[in-house]
Amino acid sequence: MSYSDQPQKLTIAMPKGRIFEESVHFLQQAGLQVTSDLKESRKLIIPVENAHLEFILAKPTDVPTYVEYGVADVGVVGKDVLLEEERDVYELLNLQIGYCRMTVAGLPDWKPTEAPRVATKYPRIASRYFREQGQQVEVIKLNGSVELAPLIGLADRIVDIVSTGQTLRENGLVELEHICEITTRLIANRASYRMKSEAVDDIANKFLQAIPKE
Repeated sequence: MSYSDQPQKLTIAMPKGRIFEESVHFLQQAGLQVTSDLKESRKLIIPVENAHLEFILAKPTDVPTYVEYGVADVGVVGKDVLLEEERDVYELLNLQIGYCRMTVAGLPDWKPTEAPRVATKYPRIASRYFREQGQQVEVIKLNGSVELAPLIGLADRIVDIVSTGQTLRENGLVELEHICEITTRLIANRASYRMKSEAVDDIANKFLQAIPKE
């Protein structure tokens, strides 16, 4: 086999945290030779030589950055991160895992105020949503538990992702408005999509085969 016949190596940026374990299982379902102990590893770069793959383990918010700048050819990331980061990448597949929803939440007795404030980890999404609704709000970016904001008077409402709603309920909050559905996506670097089209298409097809059928 000549050098040119060697399979192209792909670098995949994978998120740590909420969707990581489900993503590892998904990779296995896709037929990729990934062991379950991947999620136990403390390494940040993990080669899988027999599959011609290399994983970069990153914070979810960094995944599209790595893909946009080409240090990763493809990535697995939540739609919430894509909407917030607004990176220049190809969105290849909706993997239909990691389901949650982006919502506006607040106290049950919330009433509109003259100077409304909204706390969120997603300032771009929140600003865009309220602008589209024709509402002027002050968006306050928080990095921690945004559920605190209405309880301590920092903000009237919050914008956050919700899965079961348990955290909202435990803090006396309710969902007020639905913004969008969130699932995990497979994304690709634009240059890699052209230069490594065969390898990118191959892994996209493997993911496609593993997507749960309705």
